[in-house]
Amino acid sequence: MAKGTHDFTADPRNSNILINVNGVMTPRAEAVVSVFDSGFMLGDGVWEGLRVHKGKIAFLDAHLDRLFEGSKAIAMDIGITRDALVARLNDTIAANAMFDQEGVHIRLMVTRGIRSTPYQDPRVVISPATIVIIPEYKQALPSTVENGIRLFTVHVRRGDPAVQDQKLNSHSKLNCITACIQATQAGADEALMLDPQGFVATCNSTHFFIVRKGEVWTSSGDYCLGGITRANVIRICRENDIPVFEKNFSLTDVYGADEAFVTGTFAGVVPATEVDGRILTEGRGPMVERLQGLYKGLIEHDVAA
Repeated sequence: MAKGTHDFTADPRNSNILINVNGVMTPRAEAVVSVFDSGFMLGDGVWEGLRVHKGKIAFLDAHLDRLFEGSKAIAMDIGITRDALVARLNDTIAANAMFDQEGVHIRLMVTRGIRSTPYQDPRVVISPATIVIIPEYKQALPSTVENGIRLFTVHVRRGDPAVQDQKLNSHSKLNCITACIQATQAGADEALMLDPQGFVATCNSTHFFIVRKGEVWTSSGDYCLGGITRANVIRICRENDIPVFEKNFSLTDVYGADEAFVTGTFAGVVPATEVDGRILTEGRGPMVERLQGLYKGLIEHDVAA
């Protein structure tokens, strides 16, 4: 079976977690939203994946910037202040006694709220925004981080901003889901997606990088989410004199690369060892191993600040 960057070993503690539903701590088995909720009904909302390390949420400011910018872009009122949302996150961690635990991942979801009837017009919304916080004990498999994943280039493209702006971290993920399905059915772990011009854009759930002759390349960013981990990897490259470029490049450049890797909040930096049957590395190469160490150091510095 294909293994992706979000695979993890099931933790029995997750069966007893408390999920924060609109400020109320609710046992997992009882945590529900209305069938009229905008997220369930239409995928109308924004979300963030957050990593807790040593009791603090890593890169929280950047995640909240993206969340509030996304909500503003879709004219959705989150309904509480940024400080109140941070307090709600910390309350959720505390209620689950997770402050001194490792391997905690949070999914923060905000939808437009409950609609009076199944219809897309936001003017039928009759409640404040729905805010759900799901904390889980969940870590990327060490074998994934060390041995990497295989990618398959799919026919599903990343759309231009006039169709659906890829900068929005919205609940509407069908574009990525259909890409994931094609890659999985091809026997790969994740999908590599192209932009409308045929240049490499991103993966269905992570961001994509290649290494060529000591240089790190990633897409121009025009057709992908403004990734927090992506930005942090670019940052550590610049701070450590590693040449890094955001640019257009093709699959030919990928097939001839020395290394490739993907990035994301959940698994961090993960080698991509194979693309469309072309073997790039056996496990992680030297640049990926170096970047994994630098990224781990950046997390430590962020939570200590």
